[in-house]
Amino acid sequence: MSKRKVHVNSEIGKLIRVITHRPDEGIGRISPRHAEELLFDDIVYLPKMQEEHDVFTKVLKTFLGEDNVLEVEQLLFEALSNNEKKKKELLDKVAQYEELPKRDRKLLSKLSNKELTETLITGYCKSKGVILFDPIPNFIFTRDIAVTINDHVVVTKAAKEARHRENLLTRLIFWAHPYFEKMHESGRVINLNDVNIFPPSKMGEQVSIEGGDMMTAHPDFLLVGCSERTTDYAINLLKEELFKKGVVKNVVQINIPSARSCMHIDTLFTQININDVVAYKPFIVDGQGSNVIVHRKDGSAMTYPSVKEFYQKELNANTRFILSGKGESPFQEREQWTDGCNLVALKPGVAITYDRNVKTEEAFQEAGYDTIHALDFLKKVKKGKINPDTLENTIIHLPSGELSRARGGSHCMTCPIERVSL
Repeated sequence: MSKRKVHVNSEIGKLIRVITHRPDEGIGRISPRHAEELLFDDIVYLPKMQEEHDVFTKVLKTFLGEDNVLEVEQLLFEALSNNEKKKKELLDKVAQYEELPKRDRKLLSKLSNKELTETLITGYCKSKGVILFDPIPNFIFTRDIAVTINDHVVVTKAAKEARHRENLLTRLIFWAHPYFEKMHESGRVINLNDVNIFPPSKMGEQVSIEGGDMMTAHPDFLLVGCSERTTDYAINLLKEELFKKGVVKNVVQINIPSARSCMHIDTLFTQININDVVAYKPFIVDGQGSNVIVHRKDGSAMTYPSVKEFYQKELNANTRFILSGKGESPFQEREQWTDGCNLVALKPGVAITYDRNVKTEEAFQEAGYDTIHALDFLKKVKKGKINPDTLENTIIHLPSGELSRARGGSHCMTCPIERVSL
């Protein structure tokens, strides 16, 4: 595994390897009282949510192969098993953050790596029948934990305390897992939690950037949203580090409203093909309440009134915007809320979305795409009626009754670590 590449230079190059996380038992413990605190909009029915996520990973494996859809829980287990020193450091940090008494610290240290992994993720120790800490339900959104930019990885720093343990577990994976150890040693892992490089501002400005606000749109362009979860201060620090390391030539700051309905830029637009971007019309096309600043490595900058104008002037003059809800109210607001703009491309022109956004589906069809439900897709692949390798211009729709209630789509649920270069 350690010999495999880590490289992503676009949002649409053929996906080779990705990290996901199946909804775990901790999600089944979220109460209505704690849902908002844990950044979930609602309580969900876990078995159905897991069933829907299983369909999602089956589609991914159909294109990528079984071994290339990496489960974050397995990666954590392997990291814990690989490096005893880093394991101890992690447990000390978790115990300190969670304010565990000595008896619980001792309990964690005696667990097998398998049970320790499950306990660290769910918060529940099965063998002792005790809850040690809160679940981390947002761990299913692996996009947020880390982002691959060309041959570097940025380990992110979440804005909300509810995601802090996710961050600690992610750091162990990228520090101690055989897949990433050499990257870390060679300085290709950029840690936003390193206060020596990313110190908190003396003016009280927070360092926080989440993966849903970062897109490697082109080898020379990293897009970063300034949003509810990502600060202008953090973007400036990251920009200087990326320029110093020569990772990209342009860092593009996309300013969007600080609101739950558009918490990250990937809730407002995602690229699915060479010329096609799925987008929420008011902010991305019309530029209402948003604008774009292109920071260049030479110190110059360029400002655009909308993402549309930026794309067409800087990236591709032929960029076409396919609108969620067909750009019509109230459908565009409803379907943006249920992640109609949040798609992950498996290769140029083939992407995954939710089945509940029917007006957006019509927009895809009018733009020349075929649409197919994921269950029908899997049946036809099994019968040999569809070959994933030759499939073109197709949007695959996932069952989404429970998944969509967590407020994150297929883009949120994937952390690509290798794509074919464009």
